[in-house]
Amino acid sequence: MANDTKERILAAALEMFSQNGYAGTNIRELSASLGLVKSGVYKHYESKEAIWNALLDQMIAYYGEHFGSAEHLPPVPDSPEGLVDMTMRMVNFTVRDERIIMTRKVLTLEQYRDVRARELATKHFLTGLTDMFTHVFTGMMDKGLLHRDDPKMLAFAYTAPISALIHLCDREPEKTEEAIRQVEAFSHHFIQTYGADD
Repeated sequence: MANDTKERILAAALEMFSQNGYAGTNIRELSASLGLVKSGVYKHYESKEAIWNALLDQMIAYYGEHFGSAEHLPPVPDSPEGLVDMTMRMVNFTVRDERIIMTRKVLTLEQYRDVRARELATKHFLTGLTDMFTHVFTGMMDKGLLHRDDPKMLAFAYTAPISALIHLCDREPEKTEEAIRQVEAFSHHFIQTYGADD
């Protein structure tokens, strides 16, 4: 029961932080949204900062499990089309999973206030993606699926526009389907440009 309450507190905190930011969220409103009094929240978390840090820990674990991380690298595709399929699975997940959407919003809002949020934003919006696709492209080159090139530069060139389109979905959700189509077209273009000749 205690773990259920802790999970409910974190879920409500994620929603409130993503809408109002850290400073705009107070424990009284968070408690009321859960049908608790403030002391009921403080029984599980000693402060708003403790909730914040537990939430960041949860975000890291959820993202790593469902999207990938340095510890959970995606398998290297066996064909150029496999890269497109993998990319589209990842993009569809990241623009449709509500927890990931709210996490991205929280990191975007709080990266200027909190050092840990800044580091996570850099990792999830830039360096982590580059590292993940450096691994993928190195493997694809080793399999003869891509021309030999600097895999880190290719990974940066591949992930930067996709990341920009994902952020567009957050700002303008009505453009999500169009953005997904653009990602797919870009992924095919990338394969046509960098794919190894048969």
